[in-house]
Amino acid sequence: MAFRGLHDADPLDPSVLLLQDRHRSHFVETDQLQDVLRPRQQMRAFVSLWRMDPRIRPYVIRAGFYGIYRLGHISIDWPLITCLVERWRPETHTFHVPVGEMTITLQDVAIILGLRIDGPAVTGTCMLDVAQLCGELLGVTPPADAVRGLTISIRWLCQQLSTPGPDADEVALERSARGFLLALIGCFLFPDKKGVHVHLCFLPLLRDLTQTSTYSWGGAVLAHTYRELFRASLDHRCGISGCITLIQLWSWERLHVGRPDFGRSAPYPAPPFAHALHDDDVDGVVAEGMDDGLPPEPGVQPEPEAEVEPEPALPLGCKWRVPLTRVLNPSGVLQLYRDQLDAQTSDQVLWQPYVGDVVDQLPDICLSDQEIWRTMSPLICFDTVEWHRPERVLRQFGLHQEIPPDCSYDQHLHRVDARGRHQRNWATYHSPYIALWETRSARVIHSPPLVGMMDFQDPYMQWYRRITRRFLTPRLHRDDMRFHTTAGSMNVMVNRRHG
Repeated sequence: MAFRGLHDADPLDPSVLLLQDRHRSHFVETDQLQDVLRPRQQMRAFVSLWRMDPRIRPYVIRAGFYGIYRLGHISIDWPLITCLVERWRPETHTFHVPVGEMTITLQDVAIILGLRIDGPAVTGTCMLDVAQLCGELLGVTPPADAVRGLTISIRWLCQQLSTPGPDADEVALERSARGFLLALIGCFLFPDKKGVHVHLCFLPLLRDLTQTSTYSWGGAVLAHTYRELFRASLDHRCGISGCITLIQLWSWERLHVGRPDFGRSAPYPAPPFAHALHDDDVDGVVAEGMDDGLPPEPGVQPEPEAEVEPEPALPLGCKWRVPLTRVLNPSGVLQLYRDQLDAQTSDQVLWQPYVGDVVDQLPDICLSDQEIWRTMSPLICFDTVEWHRPERVLRQFGLHQEIPPDCSYDQHLHRVDARGRHQRNWATYHSPYIALWETRSARVIHSPPLVGMMDFQDPYMQWYRRITRRFLTPRLHRDDMRFHTTAGSMNVMVNRRHG
């Protein structure tokens, strides 16, 4: 076996990680990149800005976004997100951690967010008449200062549509619901760089809210998340957008790093689905407007209300909307997170978190599309196309992991985006990939069940150690009066022992 030199952190076999020279891990090793990524999302502002009118609740449920609304704002651990981005490899669409490849899959999106996976791709044309479209579907025409290109101000949407009149008819309520959903999409699922505008390309998909619920919103969110991870992982990017909550909750479900524990017992059913929302666990932000239809606080008599529909079952991500504690697991320090991941062992990974009682309590939408959770297909969101690679993370599905087939890195796809292409019909432009998505059931990967824990000398692990960069923390890094990492010393010992 080839020997890895003490100052040679890059892969022994460079045939897979072709972008290593541009990757964040390269700059971390040379001490050129120590800053935490800056946030680009506005869900916290949306929660406090737009209190959902109870009359539009049935429309939000019908469209399939009620679970997203209930998940609401969860404070983001930005050092954790930064640490994960440093291990994201755009060539494989996976996180490279010491025990192997892991990734966010369609299964994770369905179970954590409660979004539909199966269904038509989220795509269409950007050749839109803004005034006509908004007039028809929202009932109002935006002024010039509320529109930027083909995006519209979320604050303006709130000002115009958040409070339908007391005598509002069904048409007016449905328009208000479209505005609410459009803002929710822009703040939570597909935020722009500043999180204050939302692209109007999504609005035609909200025309018929029953039809809205049939689209593969989960696939679109995952495509967009992959693309944002790609952008943040290369060069000296200082920020990241996309559905950051999904990335964090995926990590909390599967990894030990930065994972909080559940705090004091809630007065109602405990996790996984505590039906009580509390003050934010980090910055004290109250989940204002997020308690419609929930049990009252102890000792408080509920006000008489009109009869409403029963509370729908919630996706798994909502279990984290309870008091959390970090007493037993340190958090919030980038250097510490890097060191913990560098020293990660097999028992610090939960390959299959969605088992037992967790699955029994999930709503149908979380499990209805599981036959395509392992599809090797392109994921599509208008201009964005990214490949789903379950064949590289079969242990996440309880299956045996072989050395995965080569996956060619498509530079062309990553160069395609909506900038400067406001008059493009993406359904036509990406028609070959849409055709592949439509045959997704035919490309589901199969493998024998996983038996026991993978051995260190398993052929997959031997191959993986050659093609990856296992350690990110600079070796034997010691700063006076600072946290001293331990993984650097372990790195030297591992290389000396195993080569």
